Amino acid sequence: MHSNSIYGKFKSGTDIRGVASEGVEGQHVNLTDEVCRAIVSGFLLWLSEKTGKSPASLRLAVGHDSRISAKRIKAAAIHSITEAGASVLDSGLSSTPSMFMITLDEKLDGAIQITASHHPYNRNGLKFFTPEGGLEGEDISDILSRCDRGETPPAVGGGECVPINYMDKYSERLRELIKREVNAADYHKPLSGFKIAVDAGNGAGGFYAGKVLSPLGADVSGSYFLEPDGMFPNHIPNPEDKEAMAAITRAVISSESDLGVIFDTDVDRAGAVDRTGEEINRNRLIALSAAIVLEDNKGATIVTDSTTSAGLKEFIEGTLGGKHYRYRRGYRNVINKAIELNKAGEDCPLAIETSGHAALRENYFLDDGAYLVTKIIITFAKLRQEGEGKTLDSLTSSLPVPLEEMELRIPIAAENFGEYGGEVLRELERYAGTQDGWIIADDNREGIRVTVGENGWFLLRLSVHDPIMPLNLESEREGGCKLLAAALMNAIKSFDKLKLTAVEEFLN
Repeated sequence: MHSNSIYGKFKSGTDIRGVASEGVEGQHVNLTDEVCRAIVSGFLLWLSEKTGKSPASLRLAVGHDSRISAKRIKAAAIHSITEAGASVLDSGLSSTPSMFMITLDEKLDGAIQITASHHPYNRNGLKFFTPEGGLEGEDISDILSRCDRGETPPAVGGGECVPINYMDKYSERLRELIKREVNAADYHKPLSGFKIAVDAGNGAGGFYAGKVLSPLGADVSGSYFLEPDGMFPNHIPNPEDKEAMAAITRAVISSESDLGVIFDTDVDRAGAVDRTGEEINRNRLIALSAAIVLEDNKGATIVTDSTTSAGLKEFIEGTLGGKHYRYRRGYRNVINKAIELNKAGEDCPLAIETSGHAALRENYFLDDGAYLVTKIIITFAKLRQEGEGKTLDSLTSSLPVPLEEMELRIPIAAENFGEYGGEVLRELERYAGTQDGWIIADDNREGIRVTVGENGWFLLRLSVHDPIMPLNLESEREGGCKLLAAALMNAIKSFDKLKLTAVEEFLN
């Protein structure tokens, strides 16, 4: 997009994001009704061009998570749709994955989810779907360019808006999947005797306890924060957040549940906790997911982001007999690479990022936290049917866990941060090639990943959107991460536009 774009600031990868509510000092509302109407109009024009239909003949759906600005933005979106003569299904409180599924079930041209994922209460955004999936970054740029040019569909009016309770249908699909795959003696109550705690973080995920698990016989009495509350009064709905994971861990232990599950605000990500209070998150969540899908796809490829542990690669390839394909950070990058590999003839059933975004081929490569958790629960129920005390944790018991791991963030003070960061990475690669005991990973697809003797490995990469170089460190030795950081400092200390304060503080 052009640097003088008015609307370009709302682009966040494949989403639209902005400040939608007052309340945070220094952050003023820029995602106004006018802006939202313009962006939705841009989407209608884009969709009209893509489908070959007139804007007035398009059929869409609109849903939202629990944010306090959701209904205001929904009203603005519906105004743009109906003003253009198009029809819209108002799905109300919905998960993001359901807004893709509704395009298939209701044979729609597109859908809009109003969400800002795990971001603070004052922020919100828009996410767009077609029956082919979520939009790509270039599609978002196209839509916003139309807004900059002031393009809108003809205001013919008369578009119809009809309420729909689609989450019931979405929940029914998950229930039927559990019943069919568990195939218990009591077919309609396959989760009888299971106690499962759900933490929705006051986002849109509360339906999972009441509409999926409970009707199948599960005891969900240990669940917390199921009621939607866009101020998120208890903790940030984010499986990567330490406070959030501590909350679901406490819930599992205090209620003596067999399993705990936690969702982000709009339910496209999930994490879990086993009966002992051990987190099933990040590398362990990937390991468990890989174990589940490789059971029916022997020797297949699992695509992950670049920051996964050395032990995970060893587990996927050595223990499970699969292939591990490390790729770039960003859930769309990981998903698109898996789709690309499948098209090239490689068996790739799972794309998953350490953040908890997981997409299965069997589910349209849709990153859906509820679907992932459902697959985990199915596996759990099957293990219990087999008897002999088999549990979920037994599936990942051989996953090597590093003694130390951490991420530091190095800001770049250069105006053209992408070009400068590229120079840093090229120099680091040259430097690493001259050092005894330094081994550059043979599957570098983002940044530079280097093993330094017996100390472990580091990965230095460049953020796509921000002037930041994240540094990941992992070691099997006590104090190993400090040794890695010190070794890296020697390689990059001459770059005066790198703000190395976080690394220096860690070393001191």
